[in-house]
Amino acid sequence: MQYVSTRGRATARRFSEILLEGMATDGGLYVPAEIPKVEIHSLRRLSYPELAFEILSRFMDDVPALRRIVFDTYTAQAFGSEEVTPLRTLEPGLHLLGLSNGPTLAFKDVALQLLGRLFETSGKKLNVLGATSGDTGSAAEYALRGRSGIKVFMLSPHERMSPFQRAQMYSLQDSNIHNLAVRGVFDDCQDLVKLVNADREFKARHSIGAVNSINWARIAAQVVYYFKGYFAATRDDSEQVSFAVPTGNFGNIYAGFVARRMGLPIKRLVLATNENDVLDEYFRTGRYRVRRAVTETSSPSMDISKASNFERYVCARVGSAKVAELWRKLDETGEFTLPPGEEFVSGRSTHADRLATIRWMYSQYGVVIDPHTADGVKVGLQHARSGESLVCLETAAPAKFSATIREALGRDPERPSGFENLESLPQRCTVIDKDAAALKRFIESHA
Repeated sequence: MQYVSTRGRATARRFSEILLEGMATDGGLYVPAEIPKVEIHSLRRLSYPELAFEILSRFMDDVPALRRIVFDTYTAQAFGSEEVTPLRTLEPGLHLLGLSNGPTLAFKDVALQLLGRLFETSGKKLNVLGATSGDTGSAAEYALRGRSGIKVFMLSPHERMSPFQRAQMYSLQDSNIHNLAVRGVFDDCQDLVKLVNADREFKARHSIGAVNSINWARIAAQVVYYFKGYFAATRDDSEQVSFAVPTGNFGNIYAGFVARRMGLPIKRLVLATNENDVLDEYFRTGRYRVRRAVTETSSPSMDISKASNFERYVCARVGSAKVAELWRKLDETGEFTLPPGEEFVSGRSTHADRLATIRWMYSQYGVVIDPHTADGVKVGLQHARSGESLVCLETAAPAKFSATIREALGRDPERPSGFENLESLPQRCTVIDKDAAALKRFIESHA
């Protein structure tokens, strides 16, 4: 498998050569030169690790011992059951795909537990630089803590995550974990990561790697649970299913787009945003317009204005030459227009919508969901059609957002075992300004 840049000017490379990379040398993101097709009937009865190996081996065909890595990753011990991502049928045609069963209670664990093993088996010393709006940071840190030759520098928006999310990250005392709280919003954290990656000499000298969803391995790992969800929700391969996906940085739903291109019978991908509705505006109108300010909401992991993985989708639509032109226009004017594809529909959810959806899900099915999942359920049901099957992707355990659950239901959500006193643990982080030079100095002094 060869990987090329979305902007078309970087040399094609194998997966093992891009494993540790974020951005390509031309500023774009790596994508497969061709999306592989699969015969889905041969995959239906496979266990999760067997399915993951069959999917991932098509993208990671030069990774030694990939089968062992995959089977060591997707275990009942790590994810609570052999199913890894269990599907709950709420009623005929309406399903919830459980993605919060990993060590940090968020869907990011599904990809980052794999990525941690891939990084370590590469045998290279690595300084991992990432940005998080809430869940990526803890999932990456738990996957990489204590791993030989790896240090983690994770940027998060200062005081813009839930207390649970902050405690998950900042309470880690491992010497290879460095948390940096940026005075700003997630977009500022993401911009700093891109600026450091753009300094090719610094990146090479300090072996900077990426764990954000700009890393292709994360996208590939997330493709797997779309197949798993489809097989669990259907009886035969002639059925079509729609997926409702809460969306911030576009990585999770882009994995669904890849699964559809691979041959999975996905009818529609339902994109749900919160009040930061840049992507909803695009899929409704064809106008992609980055906001100057990000609204702080009760689904904070989606408080994003610049969706990095959207560039991969645009590349699939119009090709790399056009991507370079559109991103020049985006840099100059803050927007561009492009007719959206028919495989997506979208919608927007507000704080009031989240509270109402959490209450409805509990009263109707006895299920407590987190506010991001509530965004997905609300917009998914808004687009649901009679006779169609809808799978809503869970984002995180409700325990991570107790204030919103308390507001909706009048009580705190249950805490999984081991997380009872998380916020009372000692925490450590370093607060920094939006300054790439200062970030580089910190990395140099701690690498």
